[in-house]
Amino acid sequence: MTKTVAIDTNMITLGQFLKLADVIQSGGMAKWFLSEYEVFVNGEPDNRRGRKLYVGDVVMIKGVGSFQVVG
Repeated sequence: MTKTVAIDTNMITLGQFLKLADVIQSGGMAKWFLSEYEVFVNGEPDNRRGRKLYVGDVVMIKGVGSFQVVG
């Protein structure tokens, strides 16, 4: 099941998104998390914490779950 994560701006970085989705506890954990877990954005592997996500994007994290960005 895909969980939805609402943002109130037109974009959010992957690092901020992980914190907002309660995947990590702090923004400082993003770099470590992205080096330890396989993360896919819209089906493509991506481990850049600065990756920009927009409404409609889907983030899938192996072993954690699937999330969709909603407005």
